[in-house]
Formats: sequence, C-alpha cells, structure tokens
Amino acid sequence: MADPNATLCARLLIPMALLSLAAGPALARQRSPVVAELFTSQGCSACLAANDLPAALDGRKDVLALTFPVDYWDYLGWRDTYAQPTFSDRQKAYAKALGEREVFTPQMVVDGSSHTGKAQPGQSLMESTDALIRKAAKARGRGPSIAFTRHGKVWVGSGSAPRGGVEVWLVRYKPAPAEVVVTAGDNRGQTVRYHNVVCALERLGTWTGRARTYAELPAAEGALKNAVLVQVKAGGHVLAALAAPDSR
Repeated sequence: MADPNATLCARLLIPMALLSLAAGPALARQRSPVVAELFTSQGCSACLAANDLPAALDGRKDVLALTFPVDYWDYLGWRDTYAQPTFSDRQKAYAKALGEREVFTPQMVVDGSSHTGKAQPGQSLMESTDALIRKAAKARGRGPSIAFTRHGKVWVGSGSAPRGGVEVWLVRYKPAPAEVVVTAGDNRGQTVRYHNVVCALERLGTWTGRARTYAELPAAEGALKNAVLVQVKAGGHVLAALAAPDSR
C-alpha cells in the first residue's frame, strides 16, 4: 500500500519570490553538516538495502542525509510513488559535473563533490559512504552562515561566492520513516522503506556573496521538515546546509 503522504509530496512545489534583505537571523550560527544524498528507486532491486543508509546517518549532527527517488526506472513496470523528474534532473547534473557517463541507482552523492554506489574492497557501503563524508568535511571551505529567522524566512550571510554562480535551495522532506509496498516490476511483493524522503525541491534564488533574506518558508504540512542548501550551480559543491530545528 502506497504511503498516503506520497500524494502530498507531489503537491508541494510552491513558487516563492525572492525577498530583499530583511531582519537578521534569530538563531545563532550552527556548524554546517555534510550533505549525503541517496538517489534511489522503488523499481531498483539493488536499492532495497541502500535505502537504510539515510536512517543510519540521521542521528549524526555532522550529516544531513536525504533520499531522492528518481523516475527513470518507471518503465520497468512500476511507477515510483515518490519520484519526481526534478530529482532525476538533479542526479543527471551531478553525473555531468562528476564526469559520469550515465546515472544509476543506488548512488550516494556527498556534498556534491564525490559519490559512491557500491562498497569499496574490504568495506561495506556504509563504510564507503562514511569515508566520503569524512573527506568532504575536511575539504569544506568557509561557506556562508545560514539561519531561519523568527519570521520563518531564510537568511544567508555574506562570504566568497565561487565562479559559476551559486543557488539557494529549499528541500522539504519527511523525517518519519515511510513504507511503500511494491506490487509490480522487479521489486514486486517487496516493501521499500525510506528515511528522510524528499517531497519537494524549490529554488529560492541565487547568492552572490552578499547577505540576504529569502522568502518565507511554507508552514509544516504532513509532518514535513525544511532544509536549506547553498550550492554551486549545475550540480556543484555544497557550500553550506542547515535543517530547520522544528517543523517549519
């Protein structure tokens, strides 16, 4: 039985206008976590075990683990109930930036700078992913501060903006575990279990290095949580990230 929140996810792409700089942040600066993005599909038999990775990473304060279901395996006989073309496009942008000839699942992209889809010799997939996370944390430059203001808006501080342009993204995801029973295709009869499954990805605007405040975030709906990513355009490095401390 499909998760009832899957239909909710499909309705959450809400256009939001970029606002001018307003009041400063109400929250103190927090250390930016490394972003680990799992690209997966309900139609991918190899993804069942990999779907546990975000749950294993979620208790860590130094990592923001997100699950992005993609739609390009739908032709195999089962239409993924969480997948969106936008998520597939995001993975394709990573593939181009990372020099990959094609997209595949499962794939874990870490901070937009490295990726893995299989365990390295002598390591589990979790251990391979953790090695990339530690490497990304060491390589992180000094990105801008991010905060959620008392009025529910997003504030990004000043800093050095890399060449190529930088974008600010709103990610809306479901932190509670979600399950989908697949009734067709390669995973017929299997239950797909998710954690931190993304329901919407919305571009808030660009960041040029100057501090500014972006549009008010949508209120909680269906127990979804908000996170903000500041990232180089076209599948580039993640400069900074922050998950909302509550349901806003």
